[in-house]
Amino acid sequence: MSEYFVYLMASRAFTLYVGVTNDLERRVCEHKHKLTPGFTSKYNIDRLVYFEETSDVWAAIEREKQIKAWARHKKLDLITSFNPNWRDLSQDWSVK
Repeated sequence: MSEYFVYLMASRAFTLYVGVTNDLERRVCEHKHKLTPGFTSKYNIDRLVYFEETSDVWAAIEREKQIKAWARHKKLDLITSFNPNWRDLSQDWSVK
């Protein structure tokens, strides 16, 4: 069964990015190493601060759209409820 992830990443200045992927470790690594030019590279978004997992790709895409449409304060509340210290959730992964 496949896994899909909706995730939020943040910069040190708290700029946020919402994404969806089927390989969270690979995608976070791409963000951290700025392997894809774009928003996350430009704004140094390199800390995984929130994620959800589902086996339904359509549910993941819909959830990503839902979170992207939220006001900033609601995204901040979601992150804080899951990760109160805004720790980089990928910091202990073996793949960096």
